[in-house]
Amino acid sequence: MNTLNHFDTPQLELLHRGKVRDSYRAPSGERLIVVTDRLSAFDSVLETPVAHKGAVLNGLAAFWFDKTKHIIPNHVISLLDPNVTLAKEAEPIRVEMVVRNYLTGSMWRGYQQGQRTFSGVTVPDGLTKHQQFPEPIVTPTTKEESDREITPENLVSEGWVSAGLYEKMRVKSLELFNFASKWMAERGIILVDTKYEFGLLDGELILIDEIHTPDSSRFWSAEDYVKNPEAVEQMDKEYVRQWLIANKQDGQYPRALTPEVSAEATRRYLDIFERITGSPLPISNETTGDVRARLVDNLVRAGIMKEAI
Repeated sequence: MNTLNHFDTPQLELLHRGKVRDSYRAPSGERLIVVTDRLSAFDSVLETPVAHKGAVLNGLAAFWFDKTKHIIPNHVISLLDPNVTLAKEAEPIRVEMVVRNYLTGSMWRGYQQGQRTFSGVTVPDGLTKHQQFPEPIVTPTTKEESDREITPENLVSEGWVSAGLYEKMRVKSLELFNFASKWMAERGIILVDTKYEFGLLDGELILIDEIHTPDSSRFWSAEDYVKNPEAVEQMDKEYVRQWLIANKQDGQYPRALTPEVSAEATRRYLDIFERITGSPLPISNETTGDVRARLVDNLVRAGIMKEAI
C-alpha cells in the first residue's frame, strides 16, 4: 500500500522536520505543514510508515479546528492536499497544555509510585486505575528536548508565559476539552486526555499544531469502559505501543512493524476518523497510485510549487 514516509523538495525552504510533520515556507510567507505517515513511539520514529495515517491526522485536525473556531481562532488557512495544511505563521508558545479527565498513562504510573501532585495539581489517595476525576484537570508541560511537568507558577517565574496569558490558555483548553468530550460522548467515545498548543498572531492567542487526533489524545470506547474500566482498550496508537512492548528484545523495541500490525494500525486510524466525523476518510479506498505524486500535483495546482521540467 502506498505511503508518504518522507517528503522533500528543493523548491521550498524546510523550516522544521519533526517526528511526523514537516514544515516548509510557502512562497507567500505562510507555513506549509506536511503530515507524513511516519509513526513515533517511545521517542523514536519507526521504520515502517502506516498507510493513511497522515491523512487521518491532517483531516481530523482540520475537522476539529473548524468545529472549535467559535471557541478560539486557529492557524488553518486551507487544506491543499489530504496530507497538507497551509497555516498562518504564529509565534509558538513553548508550553503544552495537557488536559486529563482520567487517572491513566504516565500519571497513573506516577500515582502508583506515591506521587500525588502533578504540575501543581494535587489528587487524593485511594484512586484506582482509569478512574475519572470529578472534573478535568490541566497539567502543563514545557516544550523542550525532554518535556517536563511544571506548575503554572513556575511557568511564569521561568519566563515561559505571563500569568494572564497562562490563564487564557487554561480557560480555552478546558473549553476545548469539554466541547470535544460532549461531541465524542454522543458517538460512544471517551476523550480521556489530550494536549493543546497555542501561539500568538499579531498579539492574539490562537490554536496551532493539531487537536484531538489519535497522536495527541487518548480515546476509549465508552461501551468497553462500562464493562471493565481497568482493562478498557485504547482507540489510538496505544495498540502499536503495546505490540512494541510485547516484542521487546534485549532492552530494545523493534524498529519496524510487521505487515499485519501495520495493516491493523491503518484500520484503527481509519476507524477513529469515521467514528468521530461520521464519514469515512475520502481516500481510505485508495490502494494504488503515488501519494507523493498526488501531493506534488496539488501543490503545483495551488501555486506553491512549479512543475518539474
